[in-house]
Parts: sequence; C-alpha cells; structure tokens
Amino acid sequence: MEAGRNRLIGSEVDIRGINKSFDKFKVLNDVNLVIKKGEFFSLLGPSGCGKTTLLRIIAGFEYPDSGAINFDGKDVLFLPPNRRPANTVFQSYALFPHLSVFENVAFSMRIKKKSKSEINKKTAEYLNLVQLEEHASKKPGQLSGGQKQRVAIARALINEPKVLLLDEPLSALDAKLRQHMLIELDHIHDQIGITFIYVTHDQQEALSVSDRLAVMNHGDVLQVGSPNEIYESPATDFVAKFIGETNLFDGTVLNVHRMLGEDVPVYMAELEIPELGHIKVTTVDDVKQGQKVSFTIRPEKIVITKDRPSTKREDINLFQGKVDEPIYSGFQTKFYVEVINKILIKVIKQHANYSDEEPEIKWKDTVFLSWSADDGYIVEVKN
Repeated sequence: MEAGRNRLIGSEVDIRGINKSFDKFKVLNDVNLVIKKGEFFSLLGPSGCGKTTLLRIIAGFEYPDSGAINFDGKDVLFLPPNRRPANTVFQSYALFPHLSVFENVAFSMRIKKKSKSEINKKTAEYLNLVQLEEHASKKPGQLSGGQKQRVAIARALINEPKVLLLDEPLSALDAKLRQHMLIELDHIHDQIGITFIYVTHDQQEALSVSDRLAVMNHGDVLQVGSPNEIYESPATDFVAKFIGETNLFDGTVLNVHRMLGEDVPVYMAELEIPELGHIKVTTVDDVKQGQKVSFTIRPEKIVITKDRPSTKREDINLFQGKVDEPIYSGFQTKFYVEVINKILIKVIKQHANYSDEEPEIKWKDTVFLSWSADDGYIVEVKN
C-alpha cells in the first residue's frame, strides 16, 4: 500500500448451522464457524469435503438449505454477491484476455463510473501492492501463472472488501511458485489487514499461512484451531492422518495415573497396542482403564539410532527393528522400520549438518526407535 495509507478493516464472519445438499447428496452438515476480523483463516480438506461449497455460500454464489451467514452481526444470506462486503479470487483467475493488466484491475471502478484520476491513482496503488507496475500494459496472455494470480488479487482488492475469499488460488502453479506466492499472499494480508478465507486441499499451504484453520471431511468440520494445535493435538483419526504424516494405532488403556506437580491435570497412561505391545503416553484427557483409544506418534518425534539408547528414563518408549526402506530427500531421510509382527513405523531424521557424528543408517540395518511419552498423543477415545 502507499506510504501512510491506513490498513483496511476486516469483517467478522459468523457461519451458523449451514446445511446444503445437491439432490440427495449432503455436502454440508450443520457447519458452525466464527472467523475473526482480520484473520487469515483456511478451510482445509480433501476434494469433495464441502469447503468450496461453503466458500461459495459465504460469497453468495450458492444458497444453503438452512442456516445463516453474518458479516459483523448482519445477516447477508439473501444479499447478492455484489452487495456483500466480500470479493472472490478464483482458481481460474477469470481475467479478461482482451484487456491489459491495468484495465483488468481498474474494471470494477470503471463500472462504478469513478473519476479518471481516482481510477488511475487506485489502480496504480494496487498494482504496486502486488508488484506488477512494470507489467501494467501487458495482456494476460503475456503473463506467467503467478503474475495472473496477482492481477486477480489486485482486481479483487481494489474494491476494498472487508473479506477476501480465495478458492484454491495457487493450485495451478508449480511447487516453487506456490511457495513464493504463499509468502506474497501472507505479506499482502499483513499489509491490508482484511479477513482472508482461504480454501485449499494442501496441508502445507494451510499450516504455513493460517492464523487458524478448519479441517473438513464429508461436509463436517472436524477440528478448528491454530496450525500448531491441529498438528500437535489432532482431534480425530482423520485429522491425524490428513495433516502431515503420522503413525496411527488402535489400543486399549491398561492403567492410568495422574502425574504430580502439574498445574493442570496431566495423566500418564499405559496402552496395550496389539501391533507393538505396551507404550506410555501422557494425556490431559482423563481416560479410563479398559477404554479403546487411537494413539498417534509423528515420524519426526521418533529418534532412530544404531546403538541402544543409554537413558534410564521411565517415560521413554523403546523398540528394536530393521530398516525396511530408507528414502533420502536432501534435508531429511524417511525410514520405514519393521518392528514387532512386521509392522512398519515411519521415522523422519532431519539433516542438520553435512555429516552427522552418528554412523550412517542403511537398508536392513538393525536400529532402535525411541520417543518420550510426551511426544505421543491419544487422538480418539472409542468408548
């Protein structure tokens, strides 16, 4: 934005009891969300989970079977898209091919019959925001995918909406350009201050830029939270498996006791996992002996060594196994390690230095896997 220009004010978006079906297929099932003013909020889930339909309902392109959409406490459900304080950036860019970059961005202002001086000033301002001043006279066909997306963003922002809706805006770009555009999107959000609602199926995108996110599947919102909360404390088996990589097992609580010296109740539970045997895990949930649970441990939380760890800590889980498959990818190596009953556990070892002091771990090596009880997580209580 221009130096000294005030940041815009975003709207709170309150989504209440939204249901939507197409024929007999239920797309959204009683969705309730409150998106805060100025928040970068992501709707994350696999294809067909209902996230784009929800975005289109917020925008006004679709109507729900029931429920309400409030912007700053005002129900906008029956307002057409052009009367809602929101603009949408589409996956397909939706640029006018016969107009220049400048004219594409200025289009809505011309429709509103703004003065030439105001059009020129604001269009230049938003082209500067997306770093396209030097490309103002080009046609969309002369631009790269990332440049086209920035034109679409500038065109959406020039109306100064309170909410910007982004429907998988980076999916057509290659991986490196997506990463670059993510940084630019986050920077633009920080500069202008309005509410961003971002739809994506890409977990890394959502984790990278979101203040909070909602994980969706089959029309349900499974969990809402910060990226850290979603990744470290998944609420369901699906969330654990969908966000990043994990090792997930079903087990039974053998015994549990409250740990002393904690400000809030924390419990140490011992689980019986048929594939592994006994493991220890700390939890804030007051689980009971005999309950069926799901247990998860992220691959990067597991330490892999060729020598048995010398620690005597009682909260360490330790297993011996054989490397079934090492996969080197530069900054890390992923190991699939066969343990008891030929079960494979995924382990990720980061490469912090050019040469680690420890001996290199190879295919078929016997290794030891260890992790703290604090690093595992009880995902679901089944009964």
